[in-house]
Amino acid sequence: MFYCMSPGYAFDKGSFVEFTVRPDPENPSLTRDMCGLDQDGKEIGLRVIEERPLTIFLNAQEIVTVMTIRDHPEYLALGYLLNQRMLLPDDDVTAIDFDPDIEIIVVRTKRKTDYEEKLRKKTLTSGCAQGTIFGDLMEHIEGIELPKNAVVKTSWLYGLSHKINSQPSLYLTAGAIHGCVLCQADRPLIYMEDVGRHNAIDKIAGYMFRNGMTPEGKMFYTTGRLTSEMVLKTVQMGIPVLISRSGFTAWGVELARRTNLTLIGRAKGKRFIALAGEERILFDADARTVADEARHHRRKGSSAA
Repeated sequence: MFYCMSPGYAFDKGSFVEFTVRPDPENPSLTRDMCGLDQDGKEIGLRVIEERPLTIFLNAQEIVTVMTIRDHPEYLALGYLLNQRMLLPDDDVTAIDFDPDIEIIVVRTKRKTDYEEKLRKKTLTSGCAQGTIFGDLMEHIEGIELPKNAVVKTSWLYGLSHKINSQPSLYLTAGAIHGCVLCQADRPLIYMEDVGRHNAIDKIAGYMFRNGMTPEGKMFYTTGRLTSEMVLKTVQMGIPVLISRSGFTAWGVELARRTNLTLIGRAKGKRFIALAGEERILFDADARTVADEARHHRRKGSSAA
């Protein structure tokens, strides 16, 4: 049975609060209790992330099937189509129909669409679950100018790291998942998780589109690697700063430098490394006064080194 997703609403610019959207680790549909044996042969119970297919249609055309936790299917579908430039920022979305039984979501627009030719020219990327970049996206980002006057304060980095990693999440409950957070200054606004980091960023793109949020003054914080795909999607969305707890890929750094994106990785506790757009960083906090990350809040790959 298809369900019609409700339309979004326009945000008042002054209404942003921290964690307007946040993970729901207690949602029983997102994890499953499973039993097994540990290294000593003892029985052990474990909460495991649910992973489901979702096939996205744009009007009558099948576009892609992604693997997802499927907590916000409408935002994922909208964001994916936006970041692949199949859905345009000024498109009139007339309906979004979701059928969980047959695992299909259909985005319907007033504009007639046909992307048969574009679908033949796709490149699989390093993204988990489903990573796809279409050739014309590379050409498109060359014409995007990110705001040069954007600033990221080191005090914001430290504040965001503490708030985000103290927030209850599916990762801290079950692991095997990535998170992406839309931030403004030291405030985390929209926090999405999914089995693929690109899914999480797409869900934020869809949320922004549905709710009339603009990229001005925004930054991304992610738990995943700073790959070419993450850089491309961030630039495509007009956001000038991308921060990660994880490391870099060489092509991701190269693309960030070409597009004037500030790229900050290995941001854990008091430490971080910037490899692109360093001129936007304002060193307003003394790292010696910042506490190390609490061990129970550390994620995959975190260490004291």
